[in-house]
Amino acid sequence: QVQLVESGGGLVQAGGSLRLSCAASGSIFGINAMGWYRQAPGKQRELVARITSGGNTNYADSVKGRFTISRDNAKNTVYLQMNSLKPEDSAVYSCNADLISSILTRRNYWGQGTQVTVSS
Repeated sequence: QVQLVESGGGLVQAGGSLRLSCAASGSIFGINAMGWYRQAPGKQRELVARITSGGNTNYADSVKGRFTISRDNAKNTVYLQMNSLKPEDSAVYSCNADLISSILTRRNYWGQGTQVTVSS
């Protein structure tokens, strides 16, 4: 079994910062890309940031220069440092991993989501 467990969400004032973490555990052979997505009420889920196993990153235009994604491959963990937060960043943030299990099956896994609320 594979699990992705997120932490670090919460309530913050506009201009503040939060750091999200997502740890993958279980029967893992390897992890390719990891990413963060978000979904606000009434909106479609969107990619926030993504990082490959080699460290290449890409970001949504709306977060470039404010958010930083990183990963610790030894800990199977991905982070999202969010600075200069805006009310429009409020959403449920979910972690995603393109992962190969110990029985060599490859699929996408999702975390349970963590709420980020930015007050104005």
